[in-house]
Amino acid sequence: MTERVELAPGYPVSRIINGLWQLSEGHRSDDVDPQQAVRTMLELVDAGLTTFDCADIYLGVEELLGRLLREMRDAHRDPAAIQIHTKFVPDRSALGSLSRSDVTRAVEASLARLGVERLDLVQFHWWDWDQPGFIEVAGWLTDLRDEGKIRCLGTTNFDTPHLGKLLQAGIPIVTNQAQYSLLDRRVDDAMKGLCRVHETRLLCYGVLAGGFLGDRYFGAGEPEPPFINRSLTKYRLIIEDFGGWGLLQDLLAVLDAIARRHGASIAVIATRWVLDRDPVAAVMIGARSTAHLEDNLSVFSTRLDAEDRSRIEEVLRSAKGPIGDPFELEREPEGRHSDIMWTDLNSTRRP
Repeated sequence: MTERVELAPGYPVSRIINGLWQLSEGHRSDDVDPQQAVRTMLELVDAGLTTFDCADIYLGVEELLGRLLREMRDAHRDPAAIQIHTKFVPDRSALGSLSRSDVTRAVEASLARLGVERLDLVQFHWWDWDQPGFIEVAGWLTDLRDEGKIRCLGTTNFDTPHLGKLLQAGIPIVTNQAQYSLLDRRVDDAMKGLCRVHETRLLCYGVLAGGFLGDRYFGAGEPEPPFINRSLTKYRLIIEDFGGWGLLQDLLAVLDAIARRHGASIAVIATRWVLDRDPVAAVMIGARSTAHLEDNLSVFSTRLDAEDRSRIEEVLRSAKGPIGDPFELEREPEGRHSDIMWTDLNSTRRP
């Protein structure tokens, strides 16, 4: 049985959310077969993983989900059985000139690509805190919610102070999407406390650190760049901040022992650890195929006990970082983590 959680009254989602960034034209070098992508998504739905995460900047993904909804209707299946979370990510270069009409057009474009009348969850991102308009923009999104074009509002990659400002301004934020894993525990500091006070739930990505928290890398030599995609580049930097390849191997050894005890995989243990953290509502797992579907579903039948958590914590006490608030390192001008960020995807890729 899949676990589900209510993000808002009457709005339950699966606690493993199908992350579709891997289907974006900007992520992968090979072409996506739309029909195969829809078949994969239908298999996930049939398995109980009914919630999908996409974004306006994941080129082509909202259109694929729109095709999924059409095929469900054609097959006399209720499209309301699935939940689609998208994002509003304005270009960094456009933040200073963003208008209400720009926000409305972006939301209406997502509605059109998906072929729906209301977006289930819109997650709002703001690249530059030196640009002060994020509260006003969030207010415009709230107006669109009140008009019935959006069901729920969330944020993505907001840090604690700025999420706090939105909440203090009365913006009805139900979720914040943040990177969180055994290697990156930045949300454990101020963010978790703020979310608990305001009953804002965390939707977590990067729980497997691009696959580094998995069987494949246990006992393997340290990989060298160039890496085959930006995710590996991104999470390799996280490993360096965590304490290096040796400490990662120490962690993987403990996770492997726990996994063997539970008849599971390292990835299952790493995912379960995040799901058990309060106030985590759900985690994003890449859904390019159903190759790991059985493994992912076994997360719901796996339970960590006090001994498991103690053994994990013993390794984590040796971790050096990363430090700071969520996405703080990724915002540092000319920093190691910010260098791999693409901040103007709408103007450079969306026709």
